[in-house]
Amino acid sequence: MARRKNPNTPEPQPELPLGSEGNGSAPAPTAAPAPTQAAQPAPSEGTPAADERLAAGGKPPTQDSAPLAKHYRSWFLDYASYVILDRAVPHIDDGLKPVQRRIMHTLYEMDDGRFNKVANVVGAAMRFHPHGDASIEAALVGMAQRGLLIEPQGNFGNLFTGDGAAASRYIEARLTPFAREVVFNPKTTTWQLSYDGRNREPVTLPVKFPLVLAEGAEGIAVGLSTKILPHNFNDLCRASINHLQGKRFRIMPDFPTGGIADFSEYKDGERGGKVKVRAKIESRSKYLLAITELPYGTTTTSLIESILAANARGKIKIRHVDDNTADKVEILVHLPQGSDAEQVTRQLYVFTDCEVTISPAACVIDNDKPVFLGVSEILKRSTEKTVALLKQELEIRLGELEQQWHWDSLERIFIEERIYRRIEKSETWENVLQEIREGLKPFLKQLRREVTDDDIVRLTEIKIKRISKYNRFQADEQIKKIEADIKEVKHHLKHLVPYAISWYERLQEKYGKNHKRRTTYDEIEEIRAAEVVAANQRLYVNREEGFIGLNWRQYEFVTDCTILDDVVCFMADGTMKVARVADKVFMGRDILHCAVFPKDGDTAFYTMIYQDKESGKAFAKRFQVGGVTRDKLYLLAASEGSRVVFLDVAKTEAGMPKKVNITLSGRCTARVKEFEFDLSVLSVGSRGAKGVTVTKYPVRTVRRAE
Repeated sequence: MARRKNPNTPEPQPELPLGSEGNGSAPAPTAAPAPTQAAQPAPSEGTPAADERLAAGGKPPTQDSAPLAKHYRSWFLDYASYVILDRAVPHIDDGLKPVQRRIMHTLYEMDDGRFNKVANVVGAAMRFHPHGDASIEAALVGMAQRGLLIEPQGNFGNLFTGDGAAASRYIEARLTPFAREVVFNPKTTTWQLSYDGRNREPVTLPVKFPLVLAEGAEGIAVGLSTKILPHNFNDLCRASINHLQGKRFRIMPDFPTGGIADFSEYKDGERGGKVKVRAKIESRSKYLLAITELPYGTTTTSLIESILAANARGKIKIRHVDDNTADKVEILVHLPQGSDAEQVTRQLYVFTDCEVTISPAACVIDNDKPVFLGVSEILKRSTEKTVALLKQELEIRLGELEQQWHWDSLERIFIEERIYRRIEKSETWENVLQEIREGLKPFLKQLRREVTDDDIVRLTEIKIKRISKYNRFQADEQIKKIEADIKEVKHHLKHLVPYAISWYERLQEKYGKNHKRRTTYDEIEEIRAAEVVAANQRLYVNREEGFIGLNWRQYEFVTDCTILDDVVCFMADGTMKVARVADKVFMGRDILHCAVFPKDGDTAFYTMIYQDKESGKAFAKRFQVGGVTRDKLYLLAASEGSRVVFLDVAKTEAGMPKKVNITLSGRCTARVKEFEFDLSVLSVGSRGAKGVTVTKYPVRTVRRAE
């Protein structure tokens, strides 16, 4: 998966069309020439066509006989690598995707402290990003809404409601002070040519902060995806300090929409973990609930839609919903008379988007490869990268200070020792340089390095006005200040870890005041839907046609039920079926018994007498339903096509009928056509038992003796 990229050459354009990024469009693919007859792939070895060619004295097929084949051997791997490395997954070094990095680089180039039109920023960023203006604008708006790196001005939409931003020509943006201080340093940046070779862009920005954890990231590539949840600014600073001090740390996400989260199964943000997030619901009055914080990934619009959908399906009962969201979330849920606010709150968590489950999968680019890491490991690597960058900056600063000390010392010697007078009589440039070099020889021991030709040329550029106004005291003070700075920088280099700790402490003190934690976390109680669903539905049955349904007032009412209930039906042909309630469900014709099937299993006792189709005999049995599979038709008789002549349902075994009076068909040959049958001799068996023979003659009616 490694990407081969030469920083000094432009990156070639992919030959295949790329998937759109955001709302942007990919560059148009280069049209391949239509294959001619001569360019058709040759038959493979072992096929009849190939064998025929070999038999005729031909040569086996080679790569040259299929010139287009080489273009398709690795096209998918190249495309997948491009999408993963250059589009969808952030880099571990700066925590930015390519489009975000190019936006930040563009803003840095345009930065003069004032706001810039977003349309201008997008147009300038297209010099580096070849995927259209819509993708750049969408990424810029998203970063500006979070506010850590880009400061917005104008209508950038609403993170809570999901409203979009105004047109790019009407809104403006600029870098935040935090971004100017933490993200950029041209002296420590590695550069490469842009996609067309006309401009330079950074490979990665020298970011001295775990931006990928602060901003969060989400992207879908080819064969993998990444979802890194955002974390709190102050938590990240403290965790970095703890890591540098050798202490253990643990960081939890902090969502910009607030909410209550359960991180017990977060698993450090790795694949397989999950986070439960709930909205914050307040009870304003007996019949009024207020949602003041949202679960991450939802908006007020999507949340209200889920509430209305649950109400329409009968899962909850509400009067209406008002959305008063502006700079803060406020969704008012009005309840009908007689409602229990606490019960409705639990129903909102179960049946609406007031509770969502998020599955993190922290994937980043490291050494040109996608790797899955935990957020703790990402923070550790970011902290170590920050220490390395701070060391690099100190070394650069030390070199600059030593160079400045050398130049100031040379200038002091040149002026105070009046070496400039030695060149008054020089007639050639070489003679001027030689005179200055000879004049400096007695004072070389005062310097810390050799004097170069560039140093001597620089002395010749000093203006006479500056020499005439030279102040020895000020020069000495300036050199002393430089020496103090050199000493301080060397001290920081010698104590690099304490210096990095103070860097994070200063960063937190300077920028952490406006980053208070929004998401509270606690263990969230698991709420079973069956425990909170309301029995606000009415079950009806059409026995003759065999349908059950909700709110069919023209048919026979059975009972009140919930939308999560199952219904059991016994049909006249000796079959039984269990199904979930719905608006209309076919169970079987001629329904004899219909009831809600208990969640913990049917404990009722059934007594059934049926006329067997195959043998013609009548059998009696007692049974319990036991375990069933939903929507499966069960045969309770000995053979299909049988006819149930008696069915009794009792809650307890004692309530089962003891005796029944049986009347046989008048056309049968039996001498006694009415008799009493004792059911007490029957034991309770399984539903699949055949039963005990009652009579071999056709039965007309059966009724309880008592």
